[in-house]
Amino acid sequence: MPASFNAGSFDIGAFDLDITLADAALDEANRPTRRMLANACIGIDAFDAYYASLELFEALEAVHEECVGAKAKLARILSTRCDDFQRCLYYSLAGRGVVQMLEDFEWLVQILRGRTEISADLLRHGGNVQVAHTPYICDEPDGPIAAANPDFELGASWLIDPGLGGRLSD
Repeated sequence: MPASFNAGSFDIGAFDLDITLADAALDEANRPTRRMLANACIGIDAFDAYYASLELFEALEAVHEECVGAKAKLARILSTRCDDFQRCLYYSLAGRGVVQMLEDFEWLVQILRGRTEISADLLRHGGNVQVAHTPYICDEPDGPIAAANPDFELGASWLIDPGLGGRLSD
């Protein structure tokens, strides 16, 4: 960096953490489900979005791998009495097939991880982060929530997913 460079004289303003999500939401090369997930995360705190999405992804992956207690964990996540963010993500993909669901969540978690790392670096070094206003009105569910029954049945999208070679019969 040249000796005459003064970082204070080059103020670019607040960094918009949602720009990557907005780009992903508008990118026609992304399948619609990924665009829906990106849109759902706009305005959510970087750390909240990342950790909530990661928790949901790990629960879905564990259910798919038939891990002990995985269905109970997914039921707990979907029945927690907090804002509807995780339910929004889950129900955006429910019924699409477990392979696509896991691929789309993994894609989202990668984007959110980068967004969270940028946010942490900016906050750690005194950078200016554009603070988005959460799209949720309150920190509680808005309408019915899933039952916390860990013995729920997995539907056809889990059992005969076309991504796993399954076929739905007429």
